[in-house]
Amino acid sequence: MLVGFAAASIVTSVVTGLAGAFIMPAESAHAAGAPAAAPSSIGHDSIGQRSIGSASIGDAPTSSGPGGASGPRESAAAVFSSIQAVDPAALPGFLSAHTADLDRLLVDPPAAADVSQLWKLLDPARQSELVKVAPHVVGNLEGVPYGIRGKANRLDLERTISSAEARLRTGRGKAARVVLKRQLTMLGNVKTALAKKDGVSRTLVALDPSDDAKAAIVVGDLRTARYVSVLVPGMYMAAGEQIVGWSEVAQNLYDQQTGFLTRLGGTGTTKRTPGAAVVAWIGYQTPVLTNIGGRDLAQQGADSLERTLIGIQSLRASNPPYLSVLAHSYGSTAALLALERGTVTVDALALMGSPGSDAQSVNALGVRGGNVFVGEAAMDPIVNSAFFGSDPGSPSYGAKRMGVGGAVDPITHRALAGSSGHNEYFTAGTECMRNLALIGIDRGDLVLGGGPAATQAASSR
Repeated sequence: MLVGFAAASIVTSVVTGLAGAFIMPAESAHAAGAPAAAPSSIGHDSIGQRSIGSASIGDAPTSSGPGGASGPRESAAAVFSSIQAVDPAALPGFLSAHTADLDRLLVDPPAAADVSQLWKLLDPARQSELVKVAPHVVGNLEGVPYGIRGKANRLDLERTISSAEARLRTGRGKAARVVLKRQLTMLGNVKTALAKKDGVSRTLVALDPSDDAKAAIVVGDLRTARYVSVLVPGMYMAAGEQIVGWSEVAQNLYDQQTGFLTRLGGTGTTKRTPGAAVVAWIGYQTPVLTNIGGRDLAQQGADSLERTLIGIQSLRASNPPYLSVLAHSYGSTAALLALERGTVTVDALALMGSPGSDAQSVNALGVRGGNVFVGEAAMDPIVNSAFFGSDPGSPSYGAKRMGVGGAVDPITHRALAGSSGHNEYFTAGTECMRNLALIGIDRGDLVLGGGPAATQAASSR
């Protein structure tokens, strides 16, 4: 059942390492005969970890919000401008010699808008070579086009699987074999979750195969969709175990959204331009019972979600989608923390089973027009708890009620099941999922209210 994605010294090393290593002319780098790192493709030199110098996605705090201070942005410029200057024949060796420097871009990521502009400066041959040598970096760097990121992450996925399988065959000790088998299970689940369903494309836009795995899979086309919804999970939603089920939730939401768009005459529903895209996002380490009481993981989730949302808006600046965040439980706290910062604004926010945050009303959130919905199921012990500072379901908060108790859909005339307890909000065929689908396509006016199931059913006939 579904329940519920360094410091100053690292920033300094990123700036000095990249500004020094990448500004060096290609001829002198090879003539010296001693590059900054031994040439090698991105590899996996220790069990369950990436090669030395690489980074887990988004685990390090940024120095001044997304993109950090001017240092990381200057370093990104040094990376791409140096790649642009290297002779194409020497590019593979040059990139291989500096994979650790490239990996550091994920420790304190540059601003997505900067990456997007810098990426465009590279010709297709250099872009392709960068994908081959550093797929982990390219696949997880906000600002790189999503089609490229999908290709890079699939390559990284296949390479990581092959590497783990090869090491498993070398007769390692029992403990090492357990770790490798667990990693292979996780990677196999990601691969399974990427399979198309009903002809709808799925794109792997984030992949961290380390012990605290993270992943994000898009159902639909994030490059062109008029409506984009980001699903944020709560506790016990480890990517390795839940990515398949979470992607199915995204698929169900996508199917409902495209169905409603067709039925209601929404825009962008042709095959050429899909109307909706749903991101099955597990972009932080979700908590378990032993660490659910603190907000540290929620802050990490907020950092990662903030980068994801800004990345979407940066790449879609000329054709901005209607952007919604649909968050559950501890994930709703992460989403609230991200939207309290004033760095990103979304069009709609839906919270289910939320323990709250510092924000005391919708006016404190980066949500246009206070377009916030709250769903609270019967017998959910988390709702009304205000465990992390506020109760989004209280009248003073100013959010709109969203029915989750069961109803008859006045549009399709289908019976909708109710959600009970803390873990049934995303169950297919529920009133909650129907309402979430409509919130994601800017039809909050059609969301059923929060009255008892019997009242809802009667009023919808």
